[in-house]
Amino acid sequence: MANEIKMLAPVSGQAVEITKVHDPMFSAKDMGDGFGIIPNSNEILAPVSGKVMLVASTKHAIGFTTDDGLEVLVHMGVDTVELNGAPFEVTLKEGDTVKAGDKIASMDIEAIKKAGKVTDVIVAITNTAKTVKEIHVNEGNIKAGQEVALVEPLAPGETSAKPNKNLDYDQLGKDILNNVGGISNVDSVIHCITRVRFYLKDDNKANDLKIKNMNGVIDVAKAGGQYQVVIGPAVEDVYDGVVKALGPGFAGDGDSSAAPAKKEEAPKGLWPKTKFYFSALIGVITASMMPIIGLLAASGILKGLLALIVSAKWISTTSSTYMIINAMGDSVFYFLPILVGFTAAKRLGANQVIMGVIGGVLAYPTLVQVATKTSSTAMNINGDFFGIPIHVANYTYSIFPMIAAAWIASKVEPWLKKHIVLSLRMILSPLLEVFIVSAIIIVIVGPVITLISSYLANGIVALLNFSPAISGLIIGGLYQCLVIFGLHWAVIPVVASQIATTGHSALNAIVSATMVAQGAAAMAVFIKTKKHIDMKQIAGAATLSAFAGVTEPAMYGINLKYGRIFWTANIGSAVGGLLTGLLHVDMWGFAGSLIGFASFINPKGIDASFTGYLIASAVTIVVAFTCTYLFGFKEEDLDQSHAVEKVRLGSREPAAQG
Repeated sequence: MANEIKMLAPVSGQAVEITKVHDPMFSAKDMGDGFGIIPNSNEILAPVSGKVMLVASTKHAIGFTTDDGLEVLVHMGVDTVELNGAPFEVTLKEGDTVKAGDKIASMDIEAIKKAGKVTDVIVAITNTAKTVKEIHVNEGNIKAGQEVALVEPLAPGETSAKPNKNLDYDQLGKDILNNVGGISNVDSVIHCITRVRFYLKDDNKANDLKIKNMNGVIDVAKAGGQYQVVIGPAVEDVYDGVVKALGPGFAGDGDSSAAPAKKEEAPKGLWPKTKFYFSALIGVITASMMPIIGLLAASGILKGLLALIVSAKWISTTSSTYMIINAMGDSVFYFLPILVGFTAAKRLGANQVIMGVIGGVLAYPTLVQVATKTSSTAMNINGDFFGIPIHVANYTYSIFPMIAAAWIASKVEPWLKKHIVLSLRMILSPLLEVFIVSAIIIVIVGPVITLISSYLANGIVALLNFSPAISGLIIGGLYQCLVIFGLHWAVIPVVASQIATTGHSALNAIVSATMVAQGAAAMAVFIKTKKHIDMKQIAGAATLSAFAGVTEPAMYGINLKYGRIFWTANIGSAVGGLLTGLLHVDMWGFAGSLIGFASFINPKGIDASFTGYLIASAVTIVVAFTCTYLFGFKEEDLDQSHAVEKVRLGSREPAAQG
């Protein structure tokens, strides 16, 4: 935001501080800070330049968003919503762009007075808490179009005009709870790295505007059946305050009775249904990953730093120091099935604790040892289940099998509860659920994924033999799509085989370019994001993690979640893969992305492969960053999704219409 933003008087009359207007909601700054004018003329001008986000159906309120990030509401009269638009004429519509001083409406102040209403014209900045440090109002007589107020914006990174170090988080939690409809309106509540997430019985009972303008609250969002209050780094403190106010039984404790995401009906027609179900699947994947994105990002950065330290030969991979730090960075990935099982169960309505146990089955060390003895891309029979020959796959680092498991559990669990007598349910229901779901994943889902992976591996090898450039283009453009469904494990044995037989791997170099592209896309989001602090935090961590060789935080936290970003990143991946193939880039190690630069150095000496890596990486960053910055992400889309909700007075809560 620019330093000091001028606001013009929308109408001639007497300018006053907003605390002096004749409306208790506005004067208490429940709608944000601003000013009022007791008018003596009928013509209404735009107080700021910006885009029209709202024209109330009753014509009494007009909302704008400015290039500086302010969300400004012009409210004409008090309780004038009851007049159904009769005293007003509005000269613009939603989506129009106006300049400060342009005529936007007229109001018949005599007609308003005859109707027994107050004529105050109120200008409120509805996102004051996250944009405004202070507003200075020039009180007294003023003419329409003259400067009436000067806004001092928050500095970048600030989220409240008041410091939060002395904030009473317990009281804030209680205030939030009261304004989401109280205890009786809450089914359950959880939190992620920046948000307190409520499952409400009725979203319409929540007072969005009051919550958004609380000191300590950044924003409110609604997605996936959740009512999300964006807090930022202090989310755990506020969450604890909410839980204290709620009492026991409401927090996200693994109870399967917690409300899952609200279901939508699939549209009719093959293609609309396909899009609907694919979108729903992506929604489940990203929602399941969001609570652990912070852990993944931190672990990815730690693993990258460790690889850098090893490359510099500061520590040896056989030292106990290396093993301890490697365990710190690897544990979240090794036990990812447990974590994803827990979060996916919450999203799909299954029992979280039981799903954690099923994740433990898939990550059980003995099964992992069996799986690693054979190629994960070949349908080698390495075990049996009650005499049935099966292929035991490696599920560490994987998410899709556990999401499938959570979906199956959400169907099996109600059936078991319905058919098992109450006296035996506590023991038999979880026992049978763990057995049935684990068996389905190990005997059916895992081998199916492995079979598909084996075909992919054969296709990749054939493609590499046919043309390095074409293989780079195709594999680069599609590799991260394989990661979504865990099919990228088809690539690992091919890479291992190449390094074992030739000492280097051209395929791994292509994979590295896809990591760089995901990081570059996340970096574009980080740089372009100005107002949404929670998004900026996630994007920054995800960028570092992807450049350190771990793309999951970027993919699941940002790129895949917002659709277009994932594809603009893949464009960068395809270009990077193409150049990697054309320049015959090789890798002599496993660590990729930017942190793994040492893997591209030929042990015999730096050659054209390392130069090609630098060129391909640079171009990948430029293409992925530029495509994302220009076409993949617009912060205004995030604003627009709830800006209308914020200022649409009179649509849901008559008591708050003003």
